[in-house]
Amino acid sequence: MALTINAKTFNQDAAKSADIVPYLGPLNTLSVRDVFTLSRSAPKPTSIFSGQARSGVKFQRTLTLTGALTTTGVATIDVAHSIPVGASSADQDTLCADMASWYGGANAKSHMKSQTLLF
Repeated sequence: MALTINAKTFNQDAAKSADIVPYLGPLNTLSVRDVFTLSRSAPKPTSIFSGQARSGVKFQRTLTLTGALTTTGVATIDVAHSIPVGASSADQDTLCADMASWYGGANAKSHMKSQTLLF
């Protein structure tokens, strides 16, 4: 299987487990990372709570560095999702839309580039 992200194709690599699947991007080599990993873990209900469905997305890419002590480094964006069992599909769609809007906006870029917290 393959994922298309920002017009780039990431091809499924050997799964690390049934719950962790890496996808290798077009820049990935033995010495350069370009990996998009999807993960999940099943809800763990208790006698009083149905549990949280947990999933995650991790993106790693080797970057060329300027003005640093090394010439390359690996950047990582790691997003964790924790959604209560029983959440409606519409609520989950709204959460995705809100996060997509955040990541596409100027505040997210400022937060990443300058570690800005107050807007």
